Parts: sequence; C-alpha cells; structure tokens
Amino acid sequence: MYRYSLRGRGDLTEWRDAARAFLAAGIVPDIIDWRTMDDADGLFGFDDNRLPPPHPEHPPLTVPSAFLKLAGAVICHSDPTRFALLYRMLFRLMHGRYLLQMASDPDVVAAQRMARSVGRDYHKMTAFVRFKELPLAGGGAGRRRFVSWFEPDHFIVARVAPFFQRRFTDMDWLIATPKGSASWDGETLRTTDEPAEKPDLRDETDDLWRTYYASIFNPARLKVKMMTREMPKKYWKNLPEAELIPGLIANAEASVIDMAGKAASDPLPYHHCIREAAARAPAPPEPSPGTLASLKEEARVCTRCDIHCLATQTVFGEGPPDAKVMFVGEQPGDQEDLAGKPFVGPAGKLFNDTLAEAGIDRRSLYITNAVKHFKYQLRGKRRIHQKPNMGEIRQCRWWLIRELELVKPKVIVAMGATALFALTDMRQKLDDVRSEPIPMDDGRTLFVTVHPSYLLRIPDEKRKAEELVRFREDMSQISRLAA
Repeated sequence: MYRYSLRGRGDLTEWRDAARAFLAAGIVPDIIDWRTMDDADGLFGFDDNRLPPPHPEHPPLTVPSAFLKLAGAVICHSDPTRFALLYRMLFRLMHGRYLLQMASDPDVVAAQRMARSVGRDYHKMTAFVRFKELPLAGGGAGRRRFVSWFEPDHFIVARVAPFFQRRFTDMDWLIATPKGSASWDGETLRTTDEPAEKPDLRDETDDLWRTYYASIFNPARLKVKMMTREMPKKYWKNLPEAELIPGLIANAEASVIDMAGKAASDPLPYHHCIREAAARAPAPPEPSPGTLASLKEEARVCTRCDIHCLATQTVFGEGPPDAKVMFVGEQPGDQEDLAGKPFVGPAGKLFNDTLAEAGIDRRSLYITNAVKHFKYQLRGKRRIHQKPNMGEIRQCRWWLIRELELVKPKVIVAMGATALFALTDMRQKLDDVRSEPIPMDDGRTLFVTVHPSYLLRIPDEKRKAEELVRFREDMSQISRLAA
C-alpha cells in the first residue's frame, strides 16, 4: 500500500508528477492512499511519500489534452476523493483511449460534475468580489490600493487571479480568502494557498451599495428562485446590499401596485424633452396612405414588443422611397434614440466615412434597422446597449417587411447577424456568408457584411485596420452590384 501526501490546494503539477511516477511503475489505483493537509484524521505528512521505480517495460505515457484540461479543473475541487478519481481515470486511459467519450461512465460523470462546480465557483468569484479602497501610504500620491474578501467553495484563487489582473491592471489589489490569496502591484501577480484572516471592510461605501441595489431592484420582475440561484445565500453575508433582500421581497407586491399607479403619470427617462418639443411643434400634414411616411407615422406608436417601454421614440428608416440599395442594421443606439434618426452616432460616422471613400452618396440609400427601438440597460447615467432577442426581432420584422415592399430595393445589405436573421431567419456565422452576393427568391440580391459598431470594438489596432479595409471593399462591391 502506498500513502502519498499532497498540499491539495489546486496545484495540478504536484499530483501530476506523482501520478506519472505511479503510472510508470504500473501501480494500480486501489493500492494508493492519496492524502491532503485537510484530511480530518491527521495522517498528513510528506515523510510518507515514496515513489516506486518505473517498470522497464511500461509503454510511454501519453494522455489526451482533454483529460489535462479536465484534470486542471477537478484538481481545484475541495472533494478529498478527487486525486483518487483522477488517477483511476488516468490508469484507465492507458487501456482505453476513448474513456472521456463515454458520457455515462461513473468516473467521467463524477469528474465532469466536479469541473462544473469549480466553473460555477469561478463565475461567482468574478461576480461577487467587492473591492474596498485603502488610503494611500503616507497620504501621498501613487497607485490606488484595494482589498477584498471572498469565500470560495474550492481552491480557485490561482485559477481566477489572471482574470482580475486583466480586469483591474491599473490598480494595486489584494483578494483574501480562506483558501489562499492573490495580489497585483502593477508588475507581478502573486498567489498563495495559505488561508487568510477575514479583514474588517465595513465603511461608508456600504450605504452606497445598499442605495444602488434598492434603486435597481424591480419588483415586477421578481423571481425568487432565479435570484437565489444567481446570488446564492451563502454569499450574502459579505454583500452589504444583501440585508435588504428579505424586505424587498416581502414588499414586492405592494411596490408593483404602487408602480402601476404611477405608470400613467411618470414619464420615462429622456421622454420629457421629446414631449415638450412635440407639444410646441405644429401638427404635420396627414401622410398619404400606402407610403413610407404613412408607415413611419404608424410605427411611431408601435407597442409590438416590450422595448418600446424604455426607448425615447421609434427610430424608423430614412431615405428615398425608390432607393436601389437598402442597408439594414441591428437597432438604434443611444444617440439614434435621442435624435430619432438611424446611424448618427459613432458607428454612423464610420459608416458615412466608408461610404464616401467608396464613392456612395448616403442620400441615395434607404437605411433602417431590424429593430426600431433602442434596447439598453441603465448603469448609473449611461445607457448600455443590449442585444435584442429572437422574439423581439421577429416582432419588429413586420415593419421591415413593409419597408421592403414599399422601397423595392435592388440590393439589400444585412449589416451584422441580427439583420441577417431578421431578413432570412438564418442563424449562420457571418464569415460563412460575408461579401458574397446571395440571390433571393424575389429577384433581389442580399449582401452580408459586418455592422460598423463591430469595427469600433476591435481592440487590436492592426486587426482593426485590416477589417476596415475589408469593410471598404464590401462597400465598393455593393456599389457595383447596385449599378
């Protein structure tokens, strides 16, 4: 019988080195007793560690890369049986290379379950770590310093530390946990597996968190089971706003009734400016039926989906009613929502510049969006774009079809996956259909390219330049198709 002790703090290397030695000696799983410093029986000790000599006729040791990836997650689990499970799987892989493809195998099921648990713990740590700022040393200038406390279920600190280093690279921080700590000083990322003491992090910012949470809590959309699944109660003790949750849940029904009473009198954000301007403006002449102007007026009061509840106004398409080319984007953005016109924000500026370089006059185009209202999420005073879902796209398709019927364009340009889905119901990768004219059943030509906002989000300057060139080439090809 072999007894082998490990620190058991999520380090794959210490187990892998020992497992390789046992495997090379042909040692069967049943005679290895894996121990960790967390074992309750007190038998931990590196003095017991002894590795057998390799067997001279043992075949070379190779394992699928998928096993190493799985083992890297499982080794972080807190279950003391994880080492024996991984060695048993490793031993079996030497005699059956397709073990991981046997989805119903008990060992595979157990390993996958542990990996998923570690993945959830990783996700919760990235979501619920709450930094508190420390005063600068000596009260002088320098990099800001932050500290936080988190209680993970598993040994994931070293695994998740690079995420925080990438996310908060411009500040010094320390994340302390009972299962180790991680710190960043602007140059070096350090981790330790020693348990940390919980610091007292209570300060005046706790009241800000409670105020913020109470203001964004929507009783009309309360789903207790989903909320506690996304924010399990075990994390509440370290989140100051969590103490509000029982009261918010208890008063949810009364809050919904109160909200309903105010709904008819309280204008939504940004609406008052539009309404005041509209009240001062003279009534426009009634548009002729069966025209784009008539359709636009009809869409102005559209309530086909819930997006209209928060948007300032409907942003309808614009352009000549006999345009040869119709461009279809995703949805209006923040500036489009306020202006009531499509493609007037940063993406619209890039779009205009590219059209000009390709020799296309924007005034000759009909430009619209698959969805006519701005879908967003409020973060402070900022309205952050949210992608419309399939149901919302399908609801708004009614307007897009009417536009196509009235304009009758020769070429339809789908800018982005949302526009492609709205026009064709296709859920295809954009690269598979991009830049290739696609004949449609009605005799028109569909051309697929990227949305200009995609180009603005590319972080790598070299790749952005390459994609801009490709976008200009798409515009030139569209010009030739419309000729």
